[in-house]
Amino acid sequence: MTSLLDAYAQVAGGDSIRHLQQLSEPLQGMKVVHVNSTRLGGGVAEILTKLVPLTRELGIDAHWEVITGDEDFFHCTKSMHNALQGMAADIPARLLDKYVEINARNAEELRSTLEEADFVFIHDPQPAALLHFCPDRKGTWVWRCHIDASRPYLPVWKFLRQYIRHYDASIFSLAKFSQSLPHAQYIIPPSIDPLSDKNIDLSREELQKISKNYQLEEKHPLLVQVSRFDRFKDPIGVIRAYQMAKRFMPSLYLILAGGEATDDPEGAEVLGEVREAAAGDDSIQILLLPPDAHRIVNGLQRMADIVIQKSTREGFGLTVTEGMWKGKPVIGGNAGGIAQQVIDHQTGYLVNSPEGAALRIRYLLHNPGKLEEISIKAKDFVRENFLLTRQLREHLTLIVGMLHGARDRIVLG
Repeated sequence: MTSLLDAYAQVAGGDSIRHLQQLSEPLQGMKVVHVNSTRLGGGVAEILTKLVPLTRELGIDAHWEVITGDEDFFHCTKSMHNALQGMAADIPARLLDKYVEINARNAEELRSTLEEADFVFIHDPQPAALLHFCPDRKGTWVWRCHIDASRPYLPVWKFLRQYIRHYDASIFSLAKFSQSLPHAQYIIPPSIDPLSDKNIDLSREELQKISKNYQLEEKHPLLVQVSRFDRFKDPIGVIRAYQMAKRFMPSLYLILAGGEATDDPEGAEVLGEVREAAAGDDSIQILLLPPDAHRIVNGLQRMADIVIQKSTREGFGLTVTEGMWKGKPVIGGNAGGIAQQVIDHQTGYLVNSPEGAALRIRYLLHNPGKLEEISIKAKDFVRENFLLTRQLREHLTLIVGMLHGARDRIVLG
């Protein structure tokens, strides 16, 4: 066992690693390529940062490619993202033409890598049209949707579907996110990496340093939401919930921390709205963090009394998983994958409004016994269901299954 696999065994258990080794045995030397639109920012990039190296540790020739695009392209794909989540987004024809043009250019640049691969995983709408421009591909192509596409804006979905329908399979995070497509669909929830800087245990000295840098005092109850500055993450609603709770708890403190994703042109506009909503309140910190601020995010979540993720639409919500892994009760919006993680009254609370969030904040901070009970259950739930080793196991199972077609029984080893 390599040192990396051994390290994961210490956290996820030896059986989980043995399962990975057994699944990967018939896949030795196979070329697997993942493609997305950014190497920094957002949950997809964070997953691939460790999923690809861990796959390579198992003897599979795994690669990660990132497409490039201009401002118009990313404005188009951000509108596509919003449209898949149900927002009416009428994308001009010139931007749709740009989308096709950029995918064609990237396909040409990546042609040898993509057409020679045994398995290609294309992540989200940005590179979805690549398959159209790789007619000589030899391998199996899978479209991986990390977005809640349960009720998409139909004109945009119709445009994307003309490309997605030609894939060999699709992956969605939850069954309710899926769409009618003429190929096999798989359900694989995402995961967190317990060994990453964002999730490893931090020393007391490092936590104290972070606390000092951000002028945090232990006597102040602390709420933390970590997310891109995106309207669907509802940072304004978090501020409203904090303001209502603060009327009864004057020492309450709020941190809204996030970074910029290179494929999200709306972030700066939303950040401006958040700063305006928080203006004049010294107990709110709005932090625009660099992409490599993982240990700072880790520390802020560990110092929080409650982690918030009040999304109104959500693909899965890995910041929820992160908070639960650190033994924190999470108050989350009743949306998307958050509801698969936050078991109401057990691993946290689901809410539908700022008023509901404020009520749960007050309840937890006035009932430390309940807060501790939920914290313990939350971490155990993540350990059992949402670690990277489980996600990789399901990816390998998908590959093995597709290689063997419709056989009733597959024998490994």
